[in-house]
Amino acid sequence: MAARILVFAGSIRTGALSGKTADAAMKELAEQGAEISRISLGDYPLPILNQDLEAEEGIPDNAYRLGRQIAAHDGMLVASPEYNSSIPPLLKNCLDWVSRIRKEAGKPFAPFEGKVAALCSSSDGAFAGVRGLYHLRSVLLHCKVEVITPQLSVPRAQEAFEEDGSLKDDHLRKSLGKVCRTLIERAQMLSTRTQL
Repeated sequence: MAARILVFAGSIRTGALSGKTADAAMKELAEQGAEISRISLGDYPLPILNQDLEAEEGIPDNAYRLGRQIAAHDGMLVASPEYNSSIPPLLKNCLDWVSRIRKEAGKPFAPFEGKVAALCSSSDGAFAGVRGLYHLRSVLLHCKVEVITPQLSVPRAQEAFEEDGSLKDDHLRKSLGKVCRTLIERAQMLSTRTQL
């Protein structure tokens, strides 16, 4: 059975470099035989996490919608920009809200449980957003998501993509291939284990 992979970027800005990176990863994952769903976090608008708001109104519907998307896939690939050497607030807020989910319709529901993730980053600078991935990895591990070791960081990303969206640099293309291959293999392994 093909691995089901959810792909999204940590930015919703028009022309975002993380969006281009997510698109390149989506194409590579599909070529390697994965079943892909590409979403935008902009379709799941959420208020800033506030426990008073949660106590008064409960977890927002969009957090549940995003949580169901995550739960319906074997793994996810997150392509993130770097904000001040860390995670963009949009991405962090979405992950935080989903992590608050414990039940749905009276039944236990933990969207991140048993999931595996691959991380990519991109930036105009030479550091390629890699500093933000350190924090993103830490957050996901705390949420009990297994994060694979290989990752991709695209430096000088404004010039890194061909017109068809593929990466120009051969080394980066090979690195992306390794990230996607590792994610698919691990997602299939965890999915098989869950079904036993």
